[in-house]
Amino acid sequence: MQRFKAGEYSRRDFMARFGFGVAASTIPGGNFMETLAGRRDNEALILGSGKHRYEWVRGWGRLPEGMKLGSTHGAAQVDSQGLIYFNTDSENAIIAFDADGKFIRSFGREWKADKEGNGTHGMQIRTEGKEDFIYLTNLARNEFAKLTIKGDTVWVKGYPQNSGVYKNKSEFKPTGIAVAPGGEFYVTDGYGANYIHRFNAKGEHLSTWGGKGTEDGKFNTPHAIMIDMREKTPTVLVTDRANHRLQWFSLEGTHLKTLDGVAGDLLRLPATLHQRGTDIVVGDLAGRITILDRNNKLVTHIGDNVDPRKRGTNKVGPDGWLDGQFISPHGVCWDQKGNLYIEEWMSIGRIVKLKRMK
Repeated sequence: MQRFKAGEYSRRDFMARFGFGVAASTIPGGNFMETLAGRRDNEALILGSGKHRYEWVRGWGRLPEGMKLGSTHGAAQVDSQGLIYFNTDSENAIIAFDADGKFIRSFGREWKADKEGNGTHGMQIRTEGKEDFIYLTNLARNEFAKLTIKGDTVWVKGYPQNSGVYKNKSEFKPTGIAVAPGGEFYVTDGYGANYIHRFNAKGEHLSTWGGKGTEDGKFNTPHAIMIDMREKTPTVLVTDRANHRLQWFSLEGTHLKTLDGVAGDLLRLPATLHQRGTDIVVGDLAGRITILDRNNKLVTHIGDNVDPRKRGTNKVGPDGWLDGQFISPHGVCWDQKGNLYIEEWMSIGRIVKLKRMK
């Protein structure tokens, strides 16, 4: 087993972190808040650094007249055609836009949130043959499912009874789902008993590992999961949110390594992640997104919220939103062109596009 800690950072890394995501060349020696306050509405807001510089796209995501986004507390994913899908807690549990922010469709009334606000939470879109499919987890129903890209049900599964860790389905609160190249998939019980469950392509339970704790292989809110394809042998990568770290496992569940997020303020509350090439983007519920390189070293923080009171909450209204700063990133993904899309945990809903700069 291997354990990594965030190391020393260069001046460039320091500015990437405490410059709140704005490229150092954009505001040499300047104060980020003063720069935002003095920025004209039509002036491009550029975030990030190095090869990861992005423009904050204002007003992205246009809805039909009379339609509201509703509470957002789920994921963001892109299909093979470049459409972007978000989860909401409304009757539009899954909503799709094109890259320009034009509304395409919504569906999933049966997956909406309950009265307590528990709804569709984790999602992965996967191409199988010539078709795209949606894998999702739902807290209201204590279930996970596979859908067609238009929302038709392929199958629905409940809590893994033969895992031996649950008395009833209400203890199973799935938050994340990820599918391996061979079709096996993994579900995180992030809001329940802190276990990872492994299934075959038919949805039959294979194994379970984890449970609550702080030692390697244990979790405190294993919120999101993905298959890390950056090495020759794929691995399972889990955001161990309340332990402020990432953990890697073999496809069979053997612990491989841990990235401690506390040292150097690398990760606060890692909630979601996505891979593109050799980089990984981590959506941090505590007010920013973070990009790591192939060696899991910091590339840049983006959109760091300067006000700790506005981190990791869903109660900030639009008057408290500031372009260039995140509040509670909960879902994140890249599209085929390297643009980033972020869904925040927000009671009235907030989705953001960051356009990749060439």
